[in-house]
Amino acid sequence: MNNTIHRNVIIIGGGIMGAAIAYYCSKAGLDITVLEKKELASGTSSRCDGNILAIDKDPGFDSQMSLKSQQLVHELDKELEISFEYRNPGSILVCENDNELEAAQKWVTQQQEAGLDFKMLDREDLRNESKFFADDLYGGLECKTDSTVNPYMLTYSMFYSAEKSGAKIHTHTEVKNVTKDASGQFVIETDKVTFTANKVINACGVWAPFIGQMLDVDVPIKPRKGQLIVASRQQPVGLRKVMEFGYLISKFGGERVVDPITEKYGVALVFEPTESQNFLIGSSREFNGFDIKVNHDVTKYIAKRAVRFYPKMADMTVIRTYAGLRPWTEDHLPIISHVDEVPGFYIAAGHEGDGISLAAITGKVMQEMISGSETSIPIEPLRYDRFEEKVMN
Repeated sequence: MNNTIHRNVIIIGGGIMGAAIAYYCSKAGLDITVLEKKELASGTSSRCDGNILAIDKDPGFDSQMSLKSQQLVHELDKELEISFEYRNPGSILVCENDNELEAAQKWVTQQQEAGLDFKMLDREDLRNESKFFADDLYGGLECKTDSTVNPYMLTYSMFYSAEKSGAKIHTHTEVKNVTKDASGQFVIETDKVTFTANKVINACGVWAPFIGQMLDVDVPIKPRKGQLIVASRQQPVGLRKVMEFGYLISKFGGERVVDPITEKYGVALVFEPTESQNFLIGSSREFNGFDIKVNHDVTKYIAKRAVRFYPKMADMTVIRTYAGLRPWTEDHLPIISHVDEVPGFYIAAGHEGDGISLAAITGKVMQEMISGSETSIPIEPLRYDRFEEKVMN
């Protein structure tokens, strides 16, 4: 009995990237099969916040890609059957000193020149935003187009619609090996059944390098851990996403004026109200392998940072804490690309903390690449071989 099943396109990974690719590809009439080793959205997609942001993206290509993704999510809100708690309130960055305010002004000018809806906020604007803010904050900036979703529900919603369009989804199906046979087809061995496929898309996030290794492809992604606190909102602290300007500095590896532990763990304020009337508080960034145990020292510093910006928050109740892994690349851009050395093999991973933001545009671009049509954004900066070029120089 031959236990091999042939499929045209196989996506490995059942997180938000796999969901977006499955959705856009099946909608375009492509034959899609998804393999996920656990449950859908059980990895990074269920251990993160749910922001579709342009505010924290480098002006230019990076922020344009985010804007395009925001527009797609706005459309998904109308297209998808299952609601995913989409809200579109914009977001703000707050500054705690003159230097940050000056840097913020430059950031806003660059973003405005790139065509994005940014503006500066003064102290009065912050007071109007929330009476919970500390009195000594200098001001900040706002991005009007930023939105927020429930990442878990968005993943499920896209998979649900993809399945209705004919996609086949196999959960609890772990890929053990991927090879190519003499005819150039992929052979995907799982713990259940063996598949063959014409094309394989590696959408495994922090685990993408393991799939790459099976085909002798070096995928330069490292797991970068981040922690969050979930607190209960006894009072409406704020209605939209707030980050400190220092978050940008810690994201891109700049120097901040903070204590050594805050610096070591890349702790920076992120505040996000959820639809269920709680709020998420982050954030931290550290390289610590695949460990997702909560480090209580880091939790303490995240809480301390939150109280710096929201002093009255000290009395609010913490519900739980959790940690997740971000798929980090050294230039902070994802890999959304064909791998020329292995015809038919694609990578859609390495979005670091921007996976929820960029999932929709990633799914759309992968569909366009596989269909051989023109892509919605330039894909040059996202090519897999950009890392090889750096090594050769």
